Parts: sequence; C-alpha cells; structure tokens
Amino acid sequence: MPRYFIEVAYLGTNYSGFQVQKNANSIQSEIEKALHTVVKKEVKVTGSSRTDAGVHALQNYFHFDEDEVIDKKKVYNLNAVLPFDITVKSLSIVKPNAHARFDAIAREYKYFISPQKNPFSVGKAWLYPYKINMQKLQKAAAILLEYNNFQSFSKKHTQVNNYLCTLQLSEWYYENDLLVYHVKGNRFLRGMIKGLVSTMLLVGRNKISEQDFIQIIEANNNMQADFTAPSEGLFLCSVQYPDEVFESK
Repeated sequence: MPRYFIEVAYLGTNYSGFQVQKNANSIQSEIEKALHTVVKKEVKVTGSSRTDAGVHALQNYFHFDEDEVIDKKKVYNLNAVLPFDITVKSLSIVKPNAHARFDAIAREYKYFISPQKNPFSVGKAWLYPYKINMQKLQKAAAILLEYNNFQSFSKKHTQVNNYLCTLQLSEWYYENDLLVYHVKGNRFLRGMIKGLVSTMLLVGRNKISEQDFIQIIEANNNMQADFTAPSEGLFLCSVQYPDEVFESK
C-alpha cells in the first residue's frame, strides 16, 4: 500500500492545535476532511509535530496510506476544499515504513516579537514593548546549547518518556523590525519554546540574572520557568528528514 507524505503550511490562529480533539477544530481534522472529499474515502493522517493551539507552520508534514495511487495534481483539488488558512504544498510517495514523526531528524522554529505596535504583525508576533539587553539575551540563548535536559521548560501532563532534546541552533536577532528567537533541534517538548522565550526575555530585561537562568534549567522542574509567551508568535519553519525517506523504491 503506497504511503504518502503531505507537506502543509497554515496559520494556527483559528485552530485548537494540530491534533484532532472533541468539540474543537484542528489542522488534522481539516486535512482529513479534505482528503476524504478528494479520494472519496476516510483517511487518517499522522503528523510530524503536534503544534499547540494558535501556533503557525511554514512547513509541517503528515503521512497517510492509500490503496490507490494519488496523482500529484490532486494538490490543486485539496487546496480548493481546504480553508483559506491551510495550504498543501506538496504530495509525495515515500517508503512504506516512512514515519512523519519518528523519521524527522530536525525541527526548526522561529518566535517573533514586535517591540512596538504594528498592525501587520497582529496574530503573528508577540507585542512586547520593553527595553531588552540584546547581549544578555544572546548569552542566555548560547547557554541552552550546553544542556540537553529541558524538563524545566516542559508543560505538565505531557506524555513523553524523557525530556532530552539536542539543540543545534539557539540565537536571537532582529529581522524586519521584529525580534526573533531562532532554534533548531531534534525534538521539542510541549510548551518548551514558549517557555524558553519568555524566560530568556526576563534575562534580557534584567529581571533575573544569568545564574538564575542556569539554576532554572538545572532545577529539572517547571516551577520556576516563565510560560507567558503566547502562541501567536511561534512558527514551525521546517521539518527535516534523511534523503532516503523520500526514496519510495
């Protein structure tokens, strides 16, 4: 049975997150409804990353199995029935055992912050009009690369076997008048990036010291981290796989 990877992008503002939930609209449910309309049968998809409510994605992947070969031209049909804020970017046949979640080797996120009121960033950046010490913010981001246990930045009631994550990139910079946190790693915990962002900003505002930040990391509990950063500024930018995943034969 052919297995497909479907590449999507979406604005998460109107959705309760990626995963199907009772009495709530989700990205997964909209994708499954569109596939049902186009292939004329029920299709269940598995996602690469379970983005939270309100989180956006420039690139995310799902996989599903289908008996019949689906022409790539069906991308047009899928986009015709999907809501305006979800788009299918590509559809690819992959190896039969390829898994959108477990085969991913890296995920890349950006969190956008607007230092001043900007109508064009509403819903896509956190309005945060405070003076920031950029040097301290950069130092905090670099400190994270020295650790791999991020239990302190994981929300409660998350179903994981461990809290280990390997970060390959962690940095702050300005981009088009927005302050951006850019992070890349093999995996991320529930609420982790929002926790990192809002806690690092406390360092940048001199609310906590660099040593305080280190103590929060090493505490291995989420009692001290700050989780006030809203979902609206967070974008899943890319999900990366080994080349062989897309070799269907």
